[in-house]
Amino acid sequence: MKITDINGRVQLNNGLDMPYLGLGVYKTKDGEEVRNAIHYALKAGYRHIDTASFYKNEEGVGAAIIESGIAREEIFITSKVWNDDQGYEGTLEAIDESLEKLKMDYLDLYLIHWPVPDTLNETWRAMEEIYKSGKVKAIGLCNCVEHQMDTVIENGSIKPMLLQNEFHPKLLQQNMLDFCAKNNIQYEGWSPLMRGQILDNNIIKNIAEKYGKSTAQVVLRWDLQKGVITIPKSVHQDRIEQNAAIFDFELSEVEVKQIDSLDNDKRTGAHPDHFMEHFADK
Repeated sequence: MKITDINGRVQLNNGLDMPYLGLGVYKTKDGEEVRNAIHYALKAGYRHIDTASFYKNEEGVGAAIIESGIAREEIFITSKVWNDDQGYEGTLEAIDESLEKLKMDYLDLYLIHWPVPDTLNETWRAMEEIYKSGKVKAIGLCNCVEHQMDTVIENGSIKPMLLQNEFHPKLLQQNMLDFCAKNNIQYEGWSPLMRGQILDNNIIKNIAEKYGKSTAQVVLRWDLQKGVITIPKSVHQDRIEQNAAIFDFELSEVEVKQIDSLDNDKRTGAHPDHFMEHFADK
């Protein structure tokens, strides 16, 4: 990944250019809260917004894009098909519902939110049809380990363009980084700041002091230097702006390895092999 500035992009395996920094809107309330967050982000230079049907804020996301006055084609929009909507017919219906809520003709990226075992192949078949129809410019998955990705690649006719997994200094999943690199699938990380749990780490604090940056900025810069697209979530204007101010310094190889060494396979979310039980308990 060539890191330049907030306008920088990476090319997916189908040739589509995707911004490597975006705003995540998980748990951002629909209406004024999500609209304001997106306005702050767009004003700061972000051109990538990551939402999902499960977030229940697609209407607000779409309204904010329209209100911004920025041309639709300049903003990269991601959404996801939720577990209950998966399967062939359900997925075909889900994309139309998302587009209606967003008031958009197409999405830049559409993802399978979790790999529901019984319907994964049929869901991916629908994703391929959606991609061929032009309703989305790229397709991929979230929250997968190798065997789930292998299933999709072996049974499908179109290789996923992106995998979005939980990714932060305590959950490196080097095997998945290597898998995606080998298969030319772009890696994207959610929960890059570990829901705030990583920000008091002394190693990261020391690096932050050296560069006059916050620990969050160091972690987000580390994401990019690992070749991982990052989508930090915030609703606060100062934090959104701060999260984008990561292009005036560069971590050394030693510092990247120091942060790598924090990996202990700790998750803040469900494991891809056990998410069905996780959500059944909610």
